[in-house]
Formats: sequence, structure tokens, C-alpha cells
Amino acid sequence: MPQLLYISNMSADGFIEDEIGSFDWTAPDDDVFAFITDLIRPISHHLYGRRLYETMAVWETDPTLAGQSDLMATFAQVWAAAEKTVFSSTLNVVATTRTSIERRFDPASIRAMKSDLDGDLMVGGANLGAQAFRAGLVDECQLFIHPLVVGGGKPSLPAGVRADFDLLDQHRFDNGVVYVRYALRTGG
Repeated sequence: MPQLLYISNMSADGFIEDEIGSFDWTAPDDDVFAFITDLIRPISHHLYGRRLYETMAVWETDPTLAGQSDLMATFAQVWAAAEKTVFSSTLNVVATTRTSIERRFDPASIRAMKSDLDGDLMVGGANLGAQAFRAGLVDECQLFIHPLVVGGGKPSLPAGVRADFDLLDQHRFDNGVVYVRYALRTGG
């Protein structure tokens, strides 16, 4: 059965963005970027909140990004190939192909989607990820931990949720970023 993966960048103190909403410190070097591209390549469906979708949509709407390097072109192709669902009560039109809008996060429909797909699903964004954690839908948590402390901001992992993990994989990059992949014992 397909898995629901929560994938996130985070600071060493656990934040996905700092107190002013910046996440520029997550910009990957070539090694991390290639790793992320390979990581998301088999994912058939991405689940996003509006803000993260609008951030990621440039991979399809701005062709100059793909023109900057082979790595960026490959990522743009991989991202555009996946189905995407945006959960938003305010977004009326999407800017990318293979993209639909849902007005609210419905755990039952995500469970049905998991059983109908051939590939894994990815949930991105702290708020949507928190809803998936609370609903017991997350099967794996994959984190890119960056070697800095931002001192506050939006937490990468939800408050008020207990989740026990089993370590499945880890990788240390030369730039100090550490990737950890966990299975949730209590997940989906």
C-alpha cells in the first residue's frame, strides 16, 4: 500500500521557517538538491497547503529556473510530473498542470487516495503536515536538518502529537545537513 510521507527541511532547533517567515537558509547545495530530486522522483502525488504550493509552483511556471542547471531542470521535470492537490479555502485557480484544489483537509479522502494510488504520497508544509499527523495518516517522517538555530518561528513538527519513530535511514552531507528517515510506529 502506498505510504504518506511527511518531508520537511528544518533548523537544528526544529523550525521550518524563522520568526519573519524566512526559509532562505534551506536552499540546498548540489548534493542535497540531487538527493531531494531522487527522493521525490517516485512520489506520485503531492499534498500542499496554499503557501507551499505557491512557493513550489515556480518549478513549472518559471522556465528560467530549469534553464539554470541540469539539476534544476531535472527537479522541475520531476515536480511537474506528479499529481498535486492544494488544500486552500482562498485559492480559486491553480497555475500548474496536474493540480486540483480541495477546500478542506479530509482524512477519509486521503485514506481513500492512499489505497487508490500506485505510488507514495507526500505531504508538505508544517500546517498541513500537522493535520496529517493528528489524523494518524503519516507513515514516514523524512527530515533535512540544517546546521543552524533560528531561535523561533513555525515548528516543523506538530505540537500536542505523540509519535514514536523507528530510524530507517540517515545521511550526512558535506555541508552539515543531516537527512533522517523515520517510520512512525503509530502512523497511518
